[in-house]
Amino acid sequence: MIGRARAIALAGLAGHVVDVEAHLAAALPGFTIVGLPDASLQESRDRVRAAVASSGLDWPTRRITVNLSPASLPKTGSSTDLAIAVAILAAAGQVEARAASQALYVGELGLDGAVRAVRGVLPAVAAAVAAGFAIVVVPAENAAEARLVEGARVTAVASLGELARLLGNELAVPAPASGTVVAPPPSAIPAAVDLADVRGQEEARFALEAAAAGGHHLLMVGPPGAGKTMLANRLAGVLPDLGVDDAITVTGVHSLCGTFDPGGGLMRRPPFEAPHHSASAAAIVGGGAMLARPGAISRAHGGVLFLDEAPEFPARVLDTLRQPLESGEIVLHRAHGAARYPARFQLVLAANPCPCGNKGVRGTECSCSSLQQRRYFARLSGPLLDRLDISINVAPVRRGAPEGEPTQAVAERVSRARETSKKRLAGTGWVQNSQISTRWLRSNTPAKALEIAQNALDKGEISARGLDRSLRVAWSIADLAGLPAPTPVQVSQALGLRNRGRNDRDRPR
Repeated sequence: MIGRARAIALAGLAGHVVDVEAHLAAALPGFTIVGLPDASLQESRDRVRAAVASSGLDWPTRRITVNLSPASLPKTGSSTDLAIAVAILAAAGQVEARAASQALYVGELGLDGAVRAVRGVLPAVAAAVAAGFAIVVVPAENAAEARLVEGARVTAVASLGELARLLGNELAVPAPASGTVVAPPPSAIPAAVDLADVRGQEEARFALEAAAAGGHHLLMVGPPGAGKTMLANRLAGVLPDLGVDDAITVTGVHSLCGTFDPGGGLMRRPPFEAPHHSASAAAIVGGGAMLARPGAISRAHGGVLFLDEAPEFPARVLDTLRQPLESGEIVLHRAHGAARYPARFQLVLAANPCPCGNKGVRGTECSCSSLQQRRYFARLSGPLLDRLDISINVAPVRRGAPEGEPTQAVAERVSRARETSKKRLAGTGWVQNSQISTRWLRSNTPAKALEIAQNALDKGEISARGLDRSLRVAWSIADLAGLPAPTPVQVSQALGLRNRGRNDRDRPR
């Protein structure tokens, strides 16, 4: 006797349909799961057996073999519990086999028969619909998230007994006694943060606006209390809402991480991630044993990744950012396969001018030796710094500094600038100025403006890569000003924004 059901196995954000087959043999009772399951999936044997018994259903006293096909695909987690239980009940004749095989099941089982919420429901349901399986059964707590997927016919269940009744079992089964697990709250920037809170800092605010307009990476160097963290926390607020495709991707990543609140629908606002400098490389880029889970750079996809006290991060951690900064994604390879996650974010680094933070500050004395200062910034490697479009010094705020524009006013200018660049780049495959190629820059930047940047290259003030990045920033400044193309003024401003905040060792010789 064989019962069949279907589940989903996630490899990164990509979902693969898994055929769950349960075979009942007339032999000594036993329960085996095959098909490359990990340790947590192997534990499904005890969860499923207890859930079936607690639901008032009969556990088959046969030798049970459950096969998860394709056998070559690694399966992780507890989200296949529900499909395994349904396949066994179908094989035992306790539910209608035909009805059981028509749906796809996602959910974890409690020992009392409760169907518990799981992570990654949105990408799992999206993969099921894309594979042609529109009927999806999910935990009641995940129903709102599953219904965000267009074309899905979602059935929400709170217990295995409830599902058994839906599949034709006429026994009166008890409801689960315990409650379900509540998902953790979503990661977000602090509420009610506004650029108007930042007094003074005209140059830093201008740099932040230019970075937002073109999707440029930013480095801020200044003493403690100058406002670097305040500025970074407010960058996500001036970015425009995510498009539908980006919102689905970002929501899928946060669903997989367990940081998504389905009550608010798709995540339309750019996320903000600020890991502590003690974070490991796996926490930043992602990691795990069987198939790696997403890290902070993937949770920041479409938004901002802020590294405060950047030189305090280990150099190895910082250098792991170089590849995703160029490609916009991260591929994590493990022995059982590779997981691919999106990682197109705006990187914002903040650093003190020296370990004590007093270098160049009026009225204070720096206690750091020149060797200490060099070691402090040595963790910010040249290749990483060269990938940052904007580098500025943030000076301490003086008494009486004026209040700046609010977030809403700046966000409107940024939105107009992004629409301008999007129309200009239509058909090129790029949507932001930070993505423009060298050939396009040379062909479309006016000659007088291009000459300013080339003169800086000839003087050794910037590298060849720095020239391209300065021109990209110049186009963003021109978009903010409503100009059709950058003039020498915008190029000069872009060069100024790039050359500040760097050590002499970072300049080309």
